[in-house]
Amino acid sequence: MASDVFWSALALVLVIEGLLPLLSPGSWRRGFSQLLQLRDGQLRFFGLCSIVGGLLLLWLVG
Repeated sequence: MASDVFWSALALVLVIEGLLPLLSPGSWRRGFSQLLQLRDGQLRFFGLCSIVGGLLLLWLVG
């Protein structure tokens, strides 16, 4: 059962991640090029914020 939830969550992430390049490839390319210009510390901060936000969402849903 936990394996099914994991694979379903991964599939949903892939669908959501694919929406912007599909719908607006120019905006996605510009955003990605801006991400490449960030320093490592800035990327780590955004990664940490993403993890904390995801954990909070899981806590609220579960």
